[in-house]
Amino acid sequence: MINRRTFSKAVGLGAGAAAVSLTGPQTQASAAQRPSGTAAPTVPTIAAGTHTEFSTLQHVKAGVLDVSYAEVGPAHGPVVVLLHGWPYDIHSFVDVAPLLADLGYRVLVPYLRGHGSTRFLSRHTPRTAEQSAIALDIIAFMDALKIEKAVLAGFDWGSRTADIIAALWPERVKSLVSTSGYLITDRKAQLGPALPAVEHNWWYQWYFATDRGVKAMENVDQRIALCRYVWTLVSPNWDFSDATFARTAEAFKNPDYAAIVLYNYRWRISLIEGDRRYDRHERKLAAQPPIGVPTVTLDAALDPFTAPGDGSAYRSHFTGPYLHRTIADIGHNLPQEAPTAFAQAVVDADHLRR
Repeated sequence: MINRRTFSKAVGLGAGAAAVSLTGPQTQASAAQRPSGTAAPTVPTIAAGTHTEFSTLQHVKAGVLDVSYAEVGPAHGPVVVLLHGWPYDIHSFVDVAPLLADLGYRVLVPYLRGHGSTRFLSRHTPRTAEQSAIALDIIAFMDALKIEKAVLAGFDWGSRTADIIAALWPERVKSLVSTSGYLITDRKAQLGPALPAVEHNWWYQWYFATDRGVKAMENVDQRIALCRYVWTLVSPNWDFSDATFARTAEAFKNPDYAAIVLYNYRWRISLIEGDRRYDRHERKLAAQPPIGVPTVTLDAALDPFTAPGDGSAYRSHFTGPYLHRTIADIGHNLPQEAPTAFAQAVVDADHLRR
């Protein structure tokens, strides 16, 4: 999930989360950051869970993958790519996507490598999951669909992926929505201990570092139970139904799911080395490059990984036009729990002036 270094000031799950719970979306912006003469449209308010399914899925060969993705909205509209996290899937955006499509956006929601019906094209491709590998998957996805530039928006792994593309390939990013802020992983910083409360929140990362954790992830039933438990911890106010979880849990049955998830978390804490083909990108990311594209960052007030919730921990990483909001009473899966707020952030990011 989240880069623990970014949130090393966290003080715990309960009191810390409550302390940043606000009465509504909070915005920090200057008038100069607004585009002159054009106002961002207001996204209609809908209840979470209004939509349950994407009507159809499409496939495209992109890089090393056959990417499965949902697409809604007009074919020639401005493109938005929505990127999910772990342990989630494209249904995190099942309400967000139609809201944006109704405003004229072409919305693409791909399954990341190892998730859902996305598959590797070759059995010989190493099942690695460095942060740059996932970002390059999305670059290849955009190339395959002949998309030169898009608004990128995500949470968790999706935020990290979008952040990386914005930092290393800013010419491909019109604007950015990054939940939990700047999530580019600094592996060297990950080697040091964090505060006890932060380490506690990362329990599953240490579990995946053990043989027991590996065996649990490699067993489909046990991995699904683990993922459901994570949902309850990181979204304490989200009363999701069995059917809602079951829809997403289908994505965890991908034959490469365990390998990809285990690789990603073990790689982050340097238990394994990455594929050398990604080394040059990872060297750039180790320097924690700034992000200059127009950006809206979101913090979910009840997300145990978000502290202090006002964006101050990562503000210096964003050098372009910028807005920050903290969304009250919402947990880690922000787009699915608060689809209107997330969709509004996408629209507002698209209307920020460079």
